[in-house]
Amino acid sequence: METFYPQLSAEFARLLLTLAGRKIAVVGHARPDGDCIGSQVALARLLASRGFDVICVNADPVPRRLGFLLDGMRFYRTDEVLAMTEDYAAIFVDCADHGRPGERLKHRFPSPVAVIDHHLSNSGFAGANLIDSDSAATCEMLAGIFFDNGWSVDAGCALALYTGILTDTGQFRFNSTSRRCFVLAGELVARGASPVHAGYEIYERETEGKIRLLQHFLASLRLACDGRVCLGSLAPDVFASTGSTSEDTEGLVDYARSIEGVAVGVLIEVRSDQTVKASLRAKDPAYRMDLVAAEFNGGGHACAAGLSLKIDPEVFSHRLLVALAQRIASVDRAAKL
Repeated sequence: METFYPQLSAEFARLLLTLAGRKIAVVGHARPDGDCIGSQVALARLLASRGFDVICVNADPVPRRLGFLLDGMRFYRTDEVLAMTEDYAAIFVDCADHGRPGERLKHRFPSPVAVIDHHLSNSGFAGANLIDSDSAATCEMLAGIFFDNGWSVDAGCALALYTGILTDTGQFRFNSTSRRCFVLAGELVARGASPVHAGYEIYERETEGKIRLLQHFLASLRLACDGRVCLGSLAPDVFASTGSTSEDTEGLVDYARSIEGVAVGVLIEVRSDQTVKASLRAKDPAYRMDLVAAEFNGGGHACAAGLSLKIDPEVFSHRLLVALAQRIASVDRAAKL
């Protein structure tokens, strides 16, 4: 088998030697997605198989559609972990910055021993910073690291890793999808990951509330920047009125991006406390959504980024459109050179 991440794999193997005998907390980001939960499950299973006492930690619950990955796993919420007195060595996964799991978990684990992540905006905040922004998913990185080191990957671990790659590549169609994604996915299937099982659980179990939420989002869509940007929004009371939850917003922004002629799709969620959350998706990495999000203290990837802040929604929408117009103009100028 080919080698996938020679430097990162060697670094992670050395790290595990220094952690012998310590309890490990695998920490994921708030509002976890498939790559986050997949990374946590896979890493926890791998560490447990190598004799570590390991738990998984998240500020928010595991999404309903990802529950199929949790067989035999221990997931703890913030309050539970804050009540623990044990000393855990924290490994953060799929976290673009130290505060991504929430401020309380940041303070609970002030000095992570490692972060494993693929976000372009991650500048490194741990003792060991295993970061590769060319990877489509943190699960892609973990799969490569496990295989490079010759570690045994059981069916549950393989399914979790496959799920993370599947979701963060948009079913192998996003710009970040590479040959390596397919090679690793094939190796994971050979070790017991079921594409049919993962595909059904994630994409064929929508709730009625999610469909009603989608109706509201589609009705809100509007074009801006000469049709190059499509924005949609969700009002504070929309979850109660549709019988949906914030988990059901997953994937909505892709409808805005999918319109022909649109370069950037935007989902803006307005909360009752004046918090605004925005998801930004571009068709081309040249638009650098991570830089746009960074203007609002957010971050992410070139094609997919997000942010959250307290601001008047109208003021935010105006500022965001100005920032997007500037990015589009910059890309257009570069194309003419």
